[in-house]
Parts: sequence; structure tokens; C-alpha cells
Amino acid sequence: DMKGWHEMVARILKKYDRKVTIAVTGKYVELKDAYISITEALKHAAVSNETEINIEWINSEELEAPGTDMDKVMQGVDGILVPGGFGNRGIEGKIMAVKYAREHKIPFFGICLGMQCAVIEFARDVCGMKDANSTEFVPNCQYPVIDLMPDQIDVEEKGGTMRLGIYPCKIKSDTLTSRAYKSELIYERHRHRYEVNNALRDKLVENGLILAGTSPDDRLVEISELPESLHPWFLGCQFHPELKSRPTNPHPLFKAFIGAALAEQKK
Repeated sequence: DMKGWHEMVARILKKYDRKVTIAVTGKYVELKDAYISITEALKHAAVSNETEINIEWINSEELEAPGTDMDKVMQGVDGILVPGGFGNRGIEGKIMAVKYAREHKIPFFGICLGMQCAVIEFARDVCGMKDANSTEFVPNCQYPVIDLMPDQIDVEEKGGTMRLGIYPCKIKSDTLTSRAYKSELIYERHRHRYEVNNALRDKLVENGLILAGTSPDDRLVEISELPESLHPWFLGCQFHPELKSRPTNPHPLFKAFIGAALAEQKK
């Protein structure tokens, strides 16, 4: 039975009368294949929302140049996505993109390192932790909001400290995440080492950050959001949802992100 596939192809081939522009802000943008899963997941979500999509590739390293005009860089952008990665190159540029999305109320989606950058930016500019950072980049920072878990510290081989593969995540009710998934328990694929630091979680929550998804034992933060009273759609996830998106079954977070970007166009 190929009915579902034929319907999907028809939707892809259709010319829609609206277009959404998404800025993907990363440090590997010269090599588009580095983000091929992100690209495809965005296309799946665009088709499911019946819209054309334009992806603007923004080099996060170039944003760090003195005098960068963020208004000019982000002109005409309907949503900002900050993807994953490793290492400190271009990190401050990613944080600049997060800050712009938060302050200008542009729908934001942070994936893996993108979520960690969002937590760092929130800690710095909302919680007053001016030196907030990840110990991956600044080992001795005053506020290590992103850090290795205690049981990882003595593991020297990099592969041994990574969370790899599929893990469960418990969803908090009445959140952007719960409305997207329509489920209390989800399973997503991971590839990372560092986590939101539990020692500073309370400070983040006190200042408004919503921990919308955690490991079932509540030990690890999987999803963070801003309340809709402060921002129309601002979400970061520690896992890689793009790896589970399919043409006939777009990932719910990507669908919700594109939907939010379209909704903001109408305002």
C-alpha cells in the first residue's frame, strides 16, 4: 500500500503560497552535509505545515566579529535554529543568536549544544550569572551551568563519557513539548557528553526556565523552555530529534517549530 507515500510526494511537489525562513546558526555551515539531517527534518516539517522553506546558513564564528549588526544578519528571519557540535569555536556566536531570538521573540529551537548555549545565555542575561559557561569551554568558570556529571569525571576516554543511543524522557504537562508530542514518555537519540548542571538547576528554574523534559529519574535535563508569557516559542533539547524525522512522519518538535514561525508571521 503506497497511498501514504504518494500523498507525501504530492505534498512535496506542490507549490505553496507561503514561505518560512529559518536561520541555521552553526560553525560547520560551509559543509552543508554536516547538517543534512537538520536540513531534511526542516523540509519534512515545512511540507507538513504546507509551506515553502528557505534556510539561511549563518556562520556562528563570523557573528563574533566586532561590530556585527545582528538586525541585519537576522533580517527577514522567521525562526532561529542552533544545532549541535563540539568544541569552543563559534560558541559565543551561537550564544549571540540565542540572545537575539530570546530578546526579539523569534521562535527558537536549540539542539544538543544549541540547548546548552540557550541555558548559558539564560543564566548570563536573565539569572545574573555573568560568568556562566560550560566546563567544556571554560573549565574553571564561576557558574558552570553545563558540566560533566560526577560519575563521568574520572572517565578519560572521550567515548566512554558520551551518552549514545536512545534514552527515555519524561515530559512535563502543559508545556510546548507536551503539546508537540502529546505523550508523557518519549524516546530520543543522544550523542553528547555534557549536561545541565544539577547544582544550578534551582537558580535557573527560579528565574523562569521550564524544565519540560527530564530523564525518568529526574536526574538529567532533556528539554528546556521559556514560558509562553515571555516568548512565543523557545525550546531546547539535549537529544537529536532530527535523527528520527521521516518524510512521511516529520518529527513533532520540528513541526511545532515551523508552525510557531508561521504563526509569528501573521502577527
